[in-house]
Amino acid sequence: MPVQHDIAEDASAERDEIVAVMIDQVGRLLASEVSVERLTAMERGDAVPELWDKFAELELPLAMVPENAGGIGLDIAQGMRLIRLCGYHAAPAPLVETMLSLHLWTRAGGEPISGPMTFASPRAGRLQVESLGSRLRVYGKLRRVPWSNDGHLLAAGEGREGRAIILLPASAFEKVSRRSIANESRADVTVDLALDEPAKGVVLPIDAQAMEDVLQLGALMRAQQMVGAMQRVLDISIGYSQERAQFGRQISKFQAVQHMLASCATEYAAASAAAEQAGELWGRAGQELAVAVAKARCGEAAGHVAATAHQIHGAIAFTKEYMLHHFTRRLWSWRDEFGNETFWQSRLGHLVCTKGGAALWPLLLGEIAI
Repeated sequence: MPVQHDIAEDASAERDEIVAVMIDQVGRLLASEVSVERLTAMERGDAVPELWDKFAELELPLAMVPENAGGIGLDIAQGMRLIRLCGYHAAPAPLVETMLSLHLWTRAGGEPISGPMTFASPRAGRLQVESLGSRLRVYGKLRRVPWSNDGHLLAAGEGREGRAIILLPASAFEKVSRRSIANESRADVTVDLALDEPAKGVVLPIDAQAMEDVLQLGALMRAQQMVGAMQRVLDISIGYSQERAQFGRQISKFQAVQHMLASCATEYAAASAAAEQAGELWGRAGQELAVAVAKARCGEAAGHVAATAHQIHGAIAFTKEYMLHHFTRRLWSWRDEFGNETFWQSRLGHLVCTKGGAALWPLLLGEIAI
């Protein structure tokens, strides 16, 4: 038994080292490639294919695909570290959506595919699957799907045969292009498609937990991106307060500004802890509770951090040439996607109430799980 324990520890240490190297590589890449000019170009609708090509060269889309399926094999907690880093740099490409789409698809038994992917929140709609003799009909509408102009779309489906996860190329659906407040692609999608049964490689059966995981994984993704963006907003605000002078001294010396920065740091720390715990508890007892806390807490913190950062900066924060608004607008957008604070707080209340009042404290201590 001690030998097995040592082997497990060695494997874990090796995996952590691999993750650390990936984080360093991706951080360097994003720091060199993502600029105000590139983010502004993306908001105009310009594609950034060269950035995606660099992601593909590093095999980052396969980061959360199991090794036996040809991926890198990061678990959810490790993958979320990469996703947080993408939030810190406001990566103008659907890397995080692709990573999680491939994770969900290969988990259901599908083969990895190349190119950008995205997945729709089950709260944005579910596709219907009907048997028509020897054919399948897949139809329905999905609202505000992120990055659906760029490649394959993964969506939850249901029908008489049960639940399914469905992979559609961009040519298989119609879309009305829209933009989020951060000017990221969000499209309304209409699907009406006939497929030959058994349609393997397009429609795969999943269970109830896998269906729920689509929503929870999306919520955790946005929570981690918000934590990354909040960290960047805090860094920008601290730097600005140390450079900006008024009444003969740096504004960072004023107690009011110090208080605002401290309140931002407090909110960021709380959100970071909640998101990290949700990643660590993924696949274990308490997963849903942890995700609900993380998405609600990160959304609440995002509103406070964004508003306070704009107070510190004043009018300069919204000028095109300045970086801050690229992150605050993402915070406002991401907090509403895959369930806003109200949705997850309501679900959190329901989860707690089903256990009864006497169970609340043991639940918070982790002595019992939902």
